[in-house]
Amino acid sequence: MILHVVEARYDRDYVIHLKFNDGAEGFVDLADELYGEMFSPLKDLEKFKAFRVDPELNTIVWENGADLAPEFLHDCLLIPAQPGDQPDHQ
Repeated sequence: MILHVVEARYDRDYVIHLKFNDGAEGFVDLADELYGEMFSPLKDLEKFKAFRVDPELNTIVWENGADLAPEFLHDCLLIPAQPGDQPDHQ
């Protein structure tokens, strides 16, 4: 199965709640992924929050052209999400 992000919502800090087409769902903390030419600008929290799910790329994208592969995001899920859950930041 080819993975697709089907829903994404901002949670807090650099954490996004994601749902995938395979039924997986959870939180991804991208704080440690924001480096390099494309991702460093996203350290500005307002820019980071401005992501969307691109219907052609089937993943989250930002205005500056940055995007992350759905497979990478799927591998980074922190915990399975249940309604009302918060990410487990240990």
